[in-house]
Amino acid sequence: MKHTFNSQSSDLAGLYTLSLRMVIGWTYFSAFWRRLILENKLIPDEKGYIGEKFNHFLPNALGIKPVIEYLVTHPDALQRSMMIFTIIEAIVGLLIILGLFTRLMSIGIFSLALGILLGSGWLGTTCVDEWQIGVLGLAGGFVLFLTGSGPYSLDYFFIKKNKSFTHKNWFKWLGSGSLPVSNPKDLVLTGSLAIFGLTLYTNQYFHGGVWGTLHNKSVKPKVEISHISQSHSDLKFEIFRTEGADVYGSFLIGIQVLDKSGNIIKELNQTKLSKFPKEHIKNHYVAKVKSGKHSLIIPLGAKADINIDIRDILQKNEIHTLKLIDISGIEWTAKVE
Repeated sequence: MKHTFNSQSSDLAGLYTLSLRMVIGWTYFSAFWRRLILENKLIPDEKGYIGEKFNHFLPNALGIKPVIEYLVTHPDALQRSMMIFTIIEAIVGLLIILGLFTRLMSIGIFSLALGILLGSGWLGTTCVDEWQIGVLGLAGGFVLFLTGSGPYSLDYFFIKKNKSFTHKNWFKWLGSGSLPVSNPKDLVLTGSLAIFGLTLYTNQYFHGGVWGTLHNKSVKPKVEISHISQSHSDLKFEIFRTEGADVYGSFLIGIQVLDKSGNIIKELNQTKLSKFPKEHIKNHYVAKVKSGKHSLIIPLGAKADINIDIRDILQKNEIHTLKLIDISGIEWTAKVE
């Protein structure tokens, strides 16, 4: 029996989406290419490690924050996951470009784009970069599922060769050819409305882009201070950087301990913070707080316990407020209970 793939509508649908297939395919395959061929970004503790970038997603991820937090607190699991994720991106991207099992790979595109959207849709310093990549990946993956691949694909090659597996019903769902749906209008409308609804919801959730006040959490750094405690010799507190550019750290140039009147009773200046003892920093995640050449560096998503020696403060009962000062001039304060 001759395969029905040669119907003009199926051919043209797959043909018209050729550029979309190739661009989306390269978008995901290039992630593998950048991380393993051009450079090796899968080595922990080396500059550019993809696991640290994954840590940047954590503060404002939608729905998948517990998964991200588990991975960044378990470095071995994180590295394995990044390797698996990179291999999946390579396979999905390459097979989409080649047009082999196009509909199955389009599901992969859809899933990868959904992960990007939920994890990093809030990132983007000059515009809503990651959100746009995520929602366009969802829409593109759905379109490729509907159309399959056209004449310039391996699916088409195998169908023209009349291979037996191309006559199976599963191939129509996972490969290419006429989609075995009696009324595709319902599928197209339902899928399109669902993707559009998710687009509006995430645009509002991450950026306030539908109503209210627009906001961009990637512009200015924000550091949260919590779990403050003091003893006779130490003042301990936790810092967690939740906002700001993912490619640029928060540079802490001052830590001040203040009394009720706002007077400084102890201060660590820029020079002291650049030489802050490593043993007084307990990092929770892969992205690490550490001393730099001119400051204490706090990457996006980094969380750490900081320990300050206060033995030189004779009147401990005067301690009232903790202040952190960023090099940009932004200050964060918390009351010492």
